[in-house]
Amino acid sequence: MATYLYRLGHYCFRRRRAVVAVWIALLIAVGGAAGAFAGKTTDEFKVPGTEAQATLDRIKDTFPAQGHGSAQVVFAAGAPGGIGTPEAGRAVGEAVDRIARVPGVAAVPDPYATGALSPDGKVAIALVSFDHKLADVTDQQRDAVKAAAEPARAAGLDVAFGGDAYNRMAQIEGGSEAIGLVVAGVVLVVTLGTLVAAGLPLLTALVGVAVTMAGLLALTGSFEIITTAPVLALMVGLAVGIDYALFILFRYRRHLADGLEPQEAAARATATAGSAVVFAGLTVVVALAGLAVAGVPFLTVMGLAASGAVVVAVLVAITLLPAVLGFTGRAIDRLPVWKRALAADGRTTLGERWGRFVVRRPLPVLLVGLAGLGALAVPAASLDLGLPGGGSQATGTDARKAYDLVGESFGPGFNAPLVVVVDAHGAPRPEQAVQGVAATLRTLDGVGALLPPTVDQASGTALVTVIPKTGPDHADTKALVDGIRDRKAELKSATGADIAVTGTTAANIDVSTKLGQALPPFLAVIVGIAVVLLALAFRSVLVPLKAVAGFLLSITASLGAVVAVYQWGWLDGVIDVPKVGPVVSFVPILLIGVLFGLAMDYELFLVSGMKEQHVHGAAPREAVVAGVRNGARVVTAAALIMVAVFGSFVFGHDPIVQPIGFALAVGVLVDAFVVRMALVPAAMALFGQAAWWFPERLGKVVPRVDMEGEQLIARLAERSATDVAEQSAQEPPRVRPQEPPAGRDRRPTRV
Repeated sequence: MATYLYRLGHYCFRRRRAVVAVWIALLIAVGGAAGAFAGKTTDEFKVPGTEAQATLDRIKDTFPAQGHGSAQVVFAAGAPGGIGTPEAGRAVGEAVDRIARVPGVAAVPDPYATGALSPDGKVAIALVSFDHKLADVTDQQRDAVKAAAEPARAAGLDVAFGGDAYNRMAQIEGGSEAIGLVVAGVVLVVTLGTLVAAGLPLLTALVGVAVTMAGLLALTGSFEIITTAPVLALMVGLAVGIDYALFILFRYRRHLADGLEPQEAAARATATAGSAVVFAGLTVVVALAGLAVAGVPFLTVMGLAASGAVVVAVLVAITLLPAVLGFTGRAIDRLPVWKRALAADGRTTLGERWGRFVVRRPLPVLLVGLAGLGALAVPAASLDLGLPGGGSQATGTDARKAYDLVGESFGPGFNAPLVVVVDAHGAPRPEQAVQGVAATLRTLDGVGALLPPTVDQASGTALVTVIPKTGPDHADTKALVDGIRDRKAELKSATGADIAVTGTTAANIDVSTKLGQALPPFLAVIVGIAVVLLALAFRSVLVPLKAVAGFLLSITASLGAVVAVYQWGWLDGVIDVPKVGPVVSFVPILLIGVLFGLAMDYELFLVSGMKEQHVHGAAPREAVVAGVRNGARVVTAAALIMVAVFGSFVFGHDPIVQPIGFALAVGVLVDAFVVRMALVPAAMALFGQAAWWFPERLGKVVPRVDMEGEQLIARLAERSATDVAEQSAQEPPRVRPQEPPAGRDRRPTRV
């Protein structure tokens, strides 16, 4: 691999104008496609095959409103008399009439006619049904519904808008991401020492992200893409784009400091550090694409979107970056702000001191690190999964106000209605069958109320809305769903009707269950991939096993931190957690996929340095010290950049993106500084020579990747020796002047 990348680096450096022109043309073309074909993303977390989704698909023709977008308009009166005064009634009635005339609104019953008034007489709910699915509800329609409620506001009523149409998720806010970029820029300046060098990783990463985001926008016109997918692609693309460029740029400056010409330095950096970038990128792509193992379409889309961002980041790093280096050359060190040189100057670096400390005391370092990670991982045993709703929105938003008003005035269960579909067409007496099912449902623990059934006489199907006593995130609500489903056979025998549970709350419960079941097989696939890829990269047995163990430690520690903050409410005053409760159901599986790739990045860059020293004859422990010395600075900088990028999303208010950013930031922090910089050197020191043992038979089958560039360096040395020999053969022999006898004057004779 190193040989091919060496040639690619030479080519991109020489043809730098053409390479830059190709990337500019690609950016323009993809941007034009985004402008021409961009569609809309969706906030619906649908999982085919679950009972809730299958039932919803089955009844969409009989009860089309169940598959359409919906909203809640909540009217609240604080004045004496509440919502029941004639003035309030007229204002609400006028607002409802105006909402009904909004294009796209199919129905909005008067809350006074349906009895949707709170027991305390202060709140009324108008349920808005659109005539199309949620993904097709436009911002203009949402704004029109809000504007139509003006008569109620003019009458002094508080009006809030909630429900699926207003529970917007995963919006790119811009401000927090900019903070992450600023922090990344500061880290780059401190690490590389010059403004020119620090600017290149940011520039190339932004180009890669721009291409990726434009490509995703272009695809939204043809494919249903979950809103979270572009945000995840942005998050991962920025982080790996900066890091991959940093690794190659760091090696390039080292080669310049060693006396190589800029073109040769760029080619060798692309060959060696670029090999690690390609291999690391491959692990991230495989891990993210492996999210398809879960069998959840929206999760597959998220994985593929983030994989695309990583592929673009790798291509930018090994093509555009060498081309840009062709323009900068040695000017990479201009505009210095940090005087410390990268070349070895005899001084002992902090990384080397740390490496020697770990090598001298490997067992204590290993035990302390394991104890700390174990303590951090303890909360992970209490992990509870769920999907965000109105209660997860930021405090002060319309959706959150509507959720809180409904919960306080009607009870928490009104935010978690369940829809029981009663198929009574095969029953002897369909109407009695529906009433019998309803009567049984009323007796179940956890049922707060039942709304009158909605019956379709033609099909013999009815909808019974069940209001639980508890909210959508409560364990008792899930137990109620399971309890209703457990009564299927009993109700079939008693009434002749088949039942199924659907609705948003049931669908969210089914998605969380499905994702929880997918975790073990997905983790097994990831572990298998890690062992194979690392065995291929390092030709070792113990190194892959040690890497996998470290990865599992990072995952459990990160999940423990997520549970402590988002499920238990720790650090609530520091981090603005909208609602303490179950962790977003796809955070663990997404964390495993993303963190696996990033953890393997640090493993590859750090351990490849150790192997490079070992290959060149260093003793095992000296190779560990040298690997830490050469990799500590760049791995530290790369990890801080990723923590800054991921951590910047924690300060947004999106209930999905926030815990994802937090989990990844903690995961990278733990993996880079505890696992890779402490536990890995300690384990490698304890392994000694055994770390590089590889069965001879297996060695004959496994191809040599040459990630350290050993074969490339040998070929370059051989070519250099051949060139010197050919040059010597072509030059005429030089005649040395005859030396005068000893003791005789050596001055030339004057004529």
